[in-house]
Amino acid sequence: MTKRYVGSLLIGIVVGLAVGVYLGWEQFPVEYTNSSLAALAPRYQQEYTVMVAEGYQVDRDVNAALTRLQALGKENTFDYVQALTEQYISQSNVPAIPVMVALAEVMGRLTPVMEIYRLTPVPSPTALQAQ
Repeated sequence: MTKRYVGSLLIGIVVGLAVGVYLGWEQFPVEYTNSSLAALAPRYQQEYTVMVAEGYQVDRDVNAALTRLQALGKENTFDYVQALTEQYISQSNVPAIPVMVALAEVMGRLTPVMEIYRLTPVPSPTALQAQ
């Protein structure tokens, strides 16, 4: 009797899982439409902010960066960028620090903690030849 009970239980679990997976993935999948960036989890908002900072490094358009960051729905975008940059510095998130510091600097939010991470301009080859 116990063998039959365990066998029936296992078959029931397998069938239940199969039906659940089929219904969840095939028949009634979750579809997100028109979700705002403000609805993202904080971790993904931070990753988005780093991507915006990397985009700023490429195009040097601070207005476009600000427009992209406003979609996050933060009360004060400048404070948010400064706080996130200092958080990355305190956590030693090395890949994100230089781009975030550059974005904070152009926003006028460069703090003493950020000073050592500033990207220094590289002299052009013509300037080196003139010396």
